[in-house]
Amino acid sequence: MVTHALGSYPVYVHGGALAGLPDLVRRLLPRRRVALIADARIEELYRTGRLGSTPAEWETLTFEPGEQSKTRASWAGLTDALMTRGFGRDSAIIALGGGVTGDLAGFVAATYMRGIPYLQVPTTVLAMLDAAVGGKTGVDTPFGKNLVGAFHPPSAVVADPQTLATLPDREYRAGLAEAVKHGLIADEDYFSWMEANAAALVSRQTPALTRLIRRSVEIKGAVVADDERESGKRAILNAGHTVAHALEQATDYRLPHGEAVALGLIVECRIAEAKGIAQTGLTRRVTGLFTSLGLPVRLDTPLEPVKLLDGMTRDKKNREGNIHFALVVEPGEMHRVGGWTTAVPVDLIRAALASIG
Repeated sequence: MVTHALGSYPVYVHGGALAGLPDLVRRLLPRRRVALIADARIEELYRTGRLGSTPAEWETLTFEPGEQSKTRASWAGLTDALMTRGFGRDSAIIALGGGVTGDLAGFVAATYMRGIPYLQVPTTVLAMLDAAVGGKTGVDTPFGKNLVGAFHPPSAVVADPQTLATLPDREYRAGLAEAVKHGLIADEDYFSWMEANAAALVSRQTPALTRLIRRSVEIKGAVVADDERESGKRAILNAGHTVAHALEQATDYRLPHGEAVALGLIVECRIAEAKGIAQTGLTRRVTGLFTSLGLPVRLDTPLEPVKLLDGMTRDKKNREGNIHFALVVEPGEMHRVGGWTTAVPVDLIRAALASIG
């Protein structure tokens, strides 16, 4: 269970969970008109039975796959479609897909008729262990990622590891970066377990993958419960993300989020070492784990530091004109002196960025 200000919601993680989705919807959201929101690729998999089947009474709304669809225009299109079809306050939404779908459909649910309930049904590693948990919804803008959104906890999260069999290899591996982040910010034993079981995770062995998702959900759920509205400790969930969001924006989102997080964590661990916050060798250990998981540790094409720094200046953690980072001391421990984030001078950021090309 994940707790929040108004109560709690369950997270179901087991093989075959998707097959029980219709019964779960009837139990948790009785007598509600249901709209399933998915990108066109996932909708086809679901419609053709490769991810299960939907009750005839559910209505489906789709959008084009990819981060480029997580916009205010897509939000407007989906909400207008609900209005055109006559959905009222007695409706509910199912967000079926990856993190883009969860954020976008969740934002629709948060704002439609001033808020209707929804279920998160993630179908990627990244969404299962991170994006679907925590109640944050939103869309991107030309100024940066997730700058328009709302906190709107789901009624439940349904994560079926069997759906990950359809994921392309690059997308699958990218999701593992967020699990590494969870180990870094909260649980050294979990981080060490990933180091010892990297081969099992890369080969998608179900027992290892199920354990990974469950432990990451536990970690994120505990952090969210402590700081639902992102006023303090929840900032640690953004470890690696100050750099990652800038990398995504600078590449027009061609760089997958998980790969950006891996590179961001390497840069930010190097910053922590340079400032004397982290133990010597932290960056080497993190880089080694990402290499074992098949994630990039350098950019294929170097990016202009000025472009990346410009993206970082719009990060939500920043204060008083300074770029702030959530920095790791050692696996399982975050730096906290005067708050959960630390201001870092631009010259130090530039030097750390050089380490990824």
